Amino acid sequence: MYREEQLKALLEGHRILIAGYGREGRSAETLIQRLLPGAGYAVADGNEQIATESAKDCYDMIIKSPGVPMRVLDRDCWPMVTSLTDIFLQVYGDMTIGVTGTKGKSTTASLIHHLLPGSILAGNIGIPLFDILDELREDSTVVAELSCHQLEVLHRSPHVAVLLNLYQEHLDHYDDYMGYKMAKMQIGLHQRPEDHLFWCADAAELASLVRSLAMPGVQHPYSLSDITGEERELLESCPLPGEHNRSNALVACRVASLVLCQPLFTLHSQLSTFHGLRHRLELVGTYRGIIFYNDSISTIPAATIAALNTLREVDTLILGGFDRGIDYGLLYNYLAAPRACLRNIIFVGKAGRRMHDEMSHLHYDPLSRLNAVVIEDDYDTIVRQCYALTAPGKICLLSPAAASYDSFKNFEERGDTFIKLVRKYA
Repeated sequence: MYREEQLKALLEGHRILIAGYGREGRSAETLIQRLLPGAGYAVADGNEQIATESAKDCYDMIIKSPGVPMRVLDRDCWPMVTSLTDIFLQVYGDMTIGVTGTKGKSTTASLIHHLLPGSILAGNIGIPLFDILDELREDSTVVAELSCHQLEVLHRSPHVAVLLNLYQEHLDHYDDYMGYKMAKMQIGLHQRPEDHLFWCADAAELASLVRSLAMPGVQHPYSLSDITGEERELLESCPLPGEHNRSNALVACRVASLVLCQPLFTLHSQLSTFHGLRHRLELVGTYRGIIFYNDSISTIPAATIAALNTLREVDTLILGGFDRGIDYGLLYNYLAAPRACLRNIIFVGKAGRRMHDEMSHLHYDPLSRLNAVVIEDDYDTIVRQCYALTAPGKICLLSPAAASYDSFKNFEERGDTFIKLVRKYA
């Protein structure tokens, strides 16, 4: 195992509590058993058990899983909290490219991985960082998708960090929106002067926050409004639709150019062969003359707006799901503007009902000009309504602007269910 002694030095001699026993909690246990066979440690799972166990004074290191909010832990133990991401970056941060943002991080991390032959993709994309230990060599490059939950406890940031955007998200996990934003900022706050931070200057809120903080790495702001002719030509070869994906492709190419020490024009062929990820403006197909798109990953208003801007012929839109209390005002304003194509909205779940109620009480009621407004929670019925309402030649889009946890285990299951039903009733 590459740098095994450095890993051992971080863990050896500590009395460890693993807080949370999901995918990363099990990975933490495997790591301890592999490096320190026979070492004592404890596992706590579930918020109540974690709170009770963390209040005990028999631990001096707590490895927190991403899904466990800091507020669950006894506040006195916070200084001893770490995470697998933190431990990994303390040892392998110099070979890691970290990518975060409210939206676009999976696509951007996957694209960077595609542009860097031989790189290793891991992190929030579904591969725990410590599951790749046996692949690491002295010349390895790790491309890590990093969520806010993975970033909130860090002592070392990645050598190359990418910050894509910031929108209201995960407000059920943090005390407030600022807590969420500062978790994201950890990706750059613990860099060294020789490290690199790429951040999107087109994202006004992100740009303002980055400029207000003392980020120690070399800063690389990027913007679609300030690109070279060479970059414009390069982006024309990007197969992903939408301005947001052009922005993702821009930063991915700039990062790859930096890491490879090669000019941008050498990336043309690699960029043109990248295929988008599932559940992200995924074309399901044309059935009974209706074009169906699955954008189940869209769990915030800005993502749904980006989808509508990209797909100009949306006739029916499915909105809603699990309500996390985020502000939908941006979406209401967007839907209130004249949009000849959008004629039908199907509202789902508590988030959908809140959207419907709030829009109904606006003085510029965005719903008044629609052909049909449906409130329905059953996706079987929803898809049959889509077939009944959507005009042939037009688009039916699942882009919910809400999480899926009320009815599904994740956005992938929601998208897969939608696709299965679309094909069932074709």
